[in-house]
Amino acid sequence: MAETTYAIIETGGKQYRAEKGGNLVVERMADAEGAKVSLRPTMYFGDGNLIANGSDLEKVKVEAVVKEHVRGEKIRVFTYKAKKASSRRKGHRQALTKLEVTDVKLLSRKPAAKPEAPAKKRAAKPAATKPAAKKPAAKKPAAKKPAAKKPAAKKKPAAKKKPAAKK
Repeated sequence: MAETTYAIIETGGKQYRAEKGGNLVVERMADAEGAKVSLRPTMYFGDGNLIANGSDLEKVKVEAVVKEHVRGEKIRVFTYKAKKASSRRKGHRQALTKLEVTDVKLLSRKPAAKPEAPAKKRAAKPAATKPAAKKPAAKKPAAKKPAAKKPAAKKKPAAKKKPAAKK
């Protein structure tokens, strides 16, 4: 019995089982059709090895090709409140991407760090110059005086309660 090699990958906040040659339908990805995509593994199983450790997962490589972008089945949502003459109908179609997994493998060592795009060089500031003297803060206008309070209105005397009748 041949042992299958697979990885559990995460994309779009969900996890999927990816096998070489398999197809996945995931939430819409920004990549164009035909583009190669590298997926983030959360677990790997193959050759009797089970890898779930974060540092060892850097050796796992899962690649896929974007086949097409599709929309999911329409879901109808109907809300109704009894005896209130209130009802509302809505529909939703999820944007999806079909992927074909091309490779699931365990590398012998961690892949080299990808070179980042050359960043724009910032102009170097002269180190020997003194910082500019701070200007004094602008003066704020004087605060307004609070308005005089109005005299309180006279209160009416409270009505007296009658004692309860005895039986």
